[in-house]
Amino acid sequence: MSEVLRLTGVEKTYNRGKPNALEVLSGADFALSAGEVVALVAPSGAGKSTLLHIAGLLDTADAGEVAINGVNFAGASDAKRTTARRETIGFVYQFHHLLPEFSAIENVMLPQFANAVPDREARSHALELMSTVGVDHRADNRPAALSGGEQQRVAFCRALANKPRILLADEPTGNLDPGTSDTVFEALMGLVRDTGMAALIATHNPELAARMDRIVRLESGRLLPA
Repeated sequence: MSEVLRLTGVEKTYNRGKPNALEVLSGADFALSAGEVVALVAPSGAGKSTLLHIAGLLDTADAGEVAINGVNFAGASDAKRTTARRETIGFVYQFHHLLPEFSAIENVMLPQFANAVPDREARSHALELMSTVGVDHRADNRPAALSGGEQQRVAFCRALANKPRILLADEPTGNLDPGTSDTVFEALMGLVRDTGMAALIATHNPELAARMDRIVRLESGRLLPA
């Protein structure tokens, strides 16, 4: 399998040089291959979100390298990082963050417009994704009219709208009840497996983590096999 993401010696400290400095990542190393689904586990506050933000080029490391498809983005310009995020990476968060003034399908179409996809093509692809996770019948509803599980499934579709090679998910079912969480997780895994993308999914749920290909643990700023 080809490697799509590699972190090498990644370090991150907040308030560097100050008495209350907090070292979050300390020489973190990690590799993710195409088609692989990896669970990221750690206690709250250990730095999972920071790691995902650095891996997804939303934040910068103090030291180390972040390579996507073999290209090192350490020191890359904001424009280069933004293009890579838009074309290569999909994000899912614990809260859906759907835009309330747009319908469900419009939320899935919007990322495609950033890549200059024509309206008809964007709508067709959005409906295809929404059908895969069983929310196509809610396409014209705004987020407030959807259940929590439906909102999160729409958020998955939005993350996959531009056909990313990498999916980064931060507690994607953490805000749902156990029954809905299981259903939504299955929908997410189905989308990931169908597309063959790579995924790094942070979760507190050991049962969900066990259903992924492997587990890595963030401990003392480093990533270790679970």
